[in-house]
Amino acid sequence: MRIWAKIFINNRMKRDMVVTNNDPQLTRTKKIFSALEEVCMKFDLSVPIWLDANITDFKRTAKTRFTQDSFVDHIDFDYLEFQVIEED
Repeated sequence: MRIWAKIFINNRMKRDMVVTNNDPQLTRTKKIFSALEEVCMKFDLSVPIWLDANITDFKRTAKTRFTQDSFVDHIDFDYLEFQVIEED
């Protein structure tokens, strides 16, 4: 599984990274949560909260955007986009 995370400011991508996880022992959900934690550690962010809107978007399109509403701490960007780009 490969997941692409991107930080946007004023509709421009400012930072991105791809996380790869091929551990057959993990479920899809655990791979997604693990990737999100890795992204947040790399970008020095708190891990966002999955709101109902995020869950709905992610189930439908394998992509979601985490805005300020999802973060406990203040963020200095508009949103973090999180997208599955390749499934196992």
